[in-house]
Amino acid sequence: MPTPQADPVLHNYRAIADAIATLFFPHAEVVLHDLRSQKIDYIANNLSKREIGDDAALEDMFEEGTDETNIGPYEKLNWDGQKIRSLSTVLRDPAGKPLAVLCINLNISLFENAKAALDLFLSPSKLIPQPDALFRDDWQERINTFLNSWLRQRQLSLNLLSRDHKRELVLALHAEGAFKGKSAANYVANVLGMGRATVYKHLKELKA
Repeated sequence: MPTPQADPVLHNYRAIADAIATLFFPHAEVVLHDLRSQKIDYIANNLSKREIGDDAALEDMFEEGTDETNIGPYEKLNWDGQKIRSLSTVLRDPAGKPLAVLCINLNISLFENAKAALDLFLSPSKLIPQPDALFRDDWQERINTFLNSWLRQRQLSLNLLSRDHKRELVLALHAEGAFKGKSAANYVANVLGMGRATVYKHLKELKA
């Protein structure tokens, strides 16, 4: 849902996000990033566990400038280990100035067993490397990669973690510098199914 005082300038883009997410439900998430505030303005069919108001982390991309409209498709890893194929579209105001970025994130894990029929859709030749400008400060991607590596090494699954496991994982994430992102603590709490207060409690233990 949009924020209580959502900017009407982006209203049409929110409607487009809802339309895309509805068409591809339940496999697609659409995220609208407001470049003026550098915040997430809207999320349709939330798969990534990010929140409206989280940092967009796109400052570097537009400080350097870009003439691109569609960036991707590219692949990344979701918090639950499933593959996400993404496309980011730069939305501009009438003067041509970048106003927002609409990101479509499609969960392709369920399609992988049908690759023979979907080769054209899933062809790796259609991909580009992860764009440096988008991922230079992507703390979410780094958390997802570390979290899934940590789980594989211990042969654990996210939905079966004990309280001690979650505490150990929070401390391991801190050691990796995962909490340098402005919204990282909230994101980790959502992914691990913990209260934010519990995450902060574990981090406070480190300082003590």
